[in-house]
Amino acid sequence: MIFLAAATAATAAKTATAMEKLKGVPPAFWVKLAIGIAIFVAAIIVMRKVAAMNKVVLAVLVFVIVIVVGFNWIYERSEPAMLTPLVNKIAPFFPSKGSYSGKQQAGPKM
Repeated sequence: MIFLAAATAATAAKTATAMEKLKGVPPAFWVKLAIGIAIFVAAIIVMRKVAAMNKVVLAVLVFVIVIVVGFNWIYERSEPAMLTPLVNKIAPFFPSKGSYSGKQQAGPKM
């Protein structure tokens, strides 16, 4: 009986409580968790505001954002890998960073 009590006490001393385990978590994790929760709450607030917004204004706003991001992807060639085939077909019609710098390095024609 004494041996059983001693073994139980030894295992209880080895197992950490939940609070002790949480103290071992690095502070960077808690900062990232707080930022994630704040972004989630902000997204909910924004979605509620957008739901009450005039649909024409919303459509124009979404159109402008998509166009700006799309042109940035074409100019910088920083599109996601899954959209590369689509951007490869569209890119020749628009200027890109590489083609612009190549033309600027050439000297003037005389």
